[in-house]
Amino acid sequence: MRGRLTEKADVFSFGVVALEIVSGRPNSDSSLQQDKIYLLEWAWHLHENNRDVDVVDERLSDFNKDEVKRVIGVSLLCTQASPSMRPSMSRVVAMLSGDTEVPTVTSRPSYLTDWKFDDRTGFMTDIHGSQTAGDYSSVATTSVTTTDLNSSPLDASGPMLREIIREGR
Repeated sequence: MRGRLTEKADVFSFGVVALEIVSGRPNSDSSLQQDKIYLLEWAWHLHENNRDVDVVDERLSDFNKDEVKRVIGVSLLCTQASPSMRPSMSRVVAMLSGDTEVPTVTSRPSYLTDWKFDDRTGFMTDIHGSQTAGDYSSVATTSVTTTDLNSSPLDASGPMLREIIREGR
């Protein structure tokens, strides 16, 4: 918070990596169909339609469905927008090992409900159609053009990431 990375940022990242492992694909892949480009958005869509297991890499022919559902459920908990809604890493380990039940995730994170992901450069369009660099907390947004690659969310050294870290999002 307040410009410092916390363990809750690591929990979020763990959730994304776990989904990438289960699905066998990166978090974002512009070569896929429009509804599958963003892994988190696709995973949430499948979860809401009780089709969690469809996120599993199609190259896997034999897997334990209960374990996969457990990993996906934990991943969705880890990727909640609010750090306070994410479990601690020790709780994640307990859920994955089966020592603790995985609570049902009922609400999509605000960064998926408030934004429509619709272009392939990593920028987002808000519900009013204006492109922004993606300020998820409805504070002042930073407008960028698609030619400004230094502000791309894909550039980890760019000013947008520093702004997100500074604001503790």
